[in-house]
Amino acid sequence: DGSPVVVDMTRYRATWIVPIAAPPIRNGWVDVDEGLIAGVGPAAGGARGSRRGEVDLGACIVLPSLVNAHTHLELSVFRGQLQAAASMPRWARDLMTRTAGVPLDETAIRAAVAEVRRAGTGLVGDIGNTPASVAPLRDAGLPGVVFRELLGFDQQDPTALVARACAEMGRMENPRLRLAAHAPYSVSPALFAALRAAADREGLWPLSVHVAESREELEFLRSGTGAWREILEERGRWDPHWVSGTASPIEYLDGLGWLGARTMLVHGVQLTDAELARIAGAGATLVTCPRSNRHTGAGTPPVARFYAAGVQVAVGTDSLASVADLNLFSELHAMRRLAPSVPARAILHSATQAGAAALGYGDTLGVIAPGRRASLIAVACAAPVDDVEEYLLNGIRAEQVAWVAPAGDA
Repeated sequence: DGSPVVVDMTRYRATWIVPIAAPPIRNGWVDVDEGLIAGVGPAAGGARGSRRGEVDLGACIVLPSLVNAHTHLELSVFRGQLQAAASMPRWARDLMTRTAGVPLDETAIRAAVAEVRRAGTGLVGDIGNTPASVAPLRDAGLPGVVFRELLGFDQQDPTALVARACAEMGRMENPRLRLAAHAPYSVSPALFAALRAAADREGLWPLSVHVAESREELEFLRSGTGAWREILEERGRWDPHWVSGTASPIEYLDGLGWLGARTMLVHGVQLTDAELARIAGAGATLVTCPRSNRHTGAGTPPVARFYAAGVQVAVGTDSLASVADLNLFSELHAMRRLAPSVPARAILHSATQAGAAALGYGDTLGVIAPGRRASLIAVACAAPVDDVEEYLLNGIRAEQVAWVAPAGDA
């Protein structure tokens, strides 16, 4: 019949296939050949020929592995130790008190990496002040981007600081190593500029920054007052030469050259519609972490407005210091509660294709399509499911998730 003959591959059948880049397929199949997707389609049709095997996965939903675009794995040792706070600065003070003098716990980091993978995440964007997560991610075969986060509001030689960070990072493909600025209230304009220059010079894209997370951040940028100013002064980090008076965090970042398609803006709880339009126009990715925002006292992210503005949205859990688990499906459930009118397909796109693209894996991960890495998970569904995309937003437990064909190093 003219169909191509494909040899030596495995066909996986399931009740549902959710390709992300195309509508769900009831009673579909995915062909995998040497770790790559060779085809996807409905029950009838597909390539003929010899296969290593044909696997019927039964009553389950096959989809691309998820992308946790924002974690802090080095904080995993603080799981359950920090209480919910009334404000972000109050929560941050508690965290700083607990981290002072506490050594990194590699065992906790490795356990967190295993937890991430168990819940169906196949790509991670991790933020760290050290390279502590590099070896655990590499040893687990979990593709990722580890952002070396720099702080320094009173940094005297930001260029040298960034150069040292780049020298320590080295070069590797899994995980990839990149740069991050912590936030507008903890990073000087000169350090922002040095990080941007290094990214341009060394090709260290994307960049990442926490922005518009708390109301206190807005006050700080407008008037140079408030809780973040107090924390800087307490820690001896205030720069008396810094000039306040910026109308918004996005205006501030844009003025520093930090608003573009290769920038990941994390949180955005306090963003206005005008700022969201500016982000959408710039092509930047906004990473939302609603469960963490609630726990830290930052507030409730306007998830529906993110999508209404046409912003490219990705999803992260943040750290075990501010969430109960690293199951990205739990984050999707929180997003659905906050934004019941947003199409389920859009939220799933955020947790897969959008996150992969933002982290630089857009050509290999995030969708089920020929030529992509076969990083696939199966979500068990005991009862018949009609709206499969909505089902995936209803709080999938880690026990429901199984790996079909892990991609390994990507």
